[in-house]
Amino acid sequence: MPQAAFGSKRSARLDARVSQKEKDLIEAAASLRGISVTDFLRTTVTDAAQRIIRESEVLTLAERSRKIFVEALLNPPKPGAAAIAAARRFKQEVR
Repeated sequence: MPQAAFGSKRSARLDARVSQKEKDLIEAAASLRGISVTDFLRTTVTDAAQRIIRESEVLTLAERSRKIFVEALLNPPKPGAAAIAAARRFKQEVR
């Protein structure tokens, strides 16, 4: 049995009800790619899932916010009294 993406055997199932129009469209697209409907659905849905996850993990900032963020990284502000006290408490608890 061929291996699926991510190096695991394909043993899990997903079922979906679609309209006849959607089914015809999916079959036509799979045919144009020269692959089975199953392979078309598996690869297309997996690609979309990876893209959606990647998009949710990427921090997108407007130009002004990006400049402020980069400036804070390059020139971080000095820690205040509360931050210094928290660091001391942390060091005492970790010891």
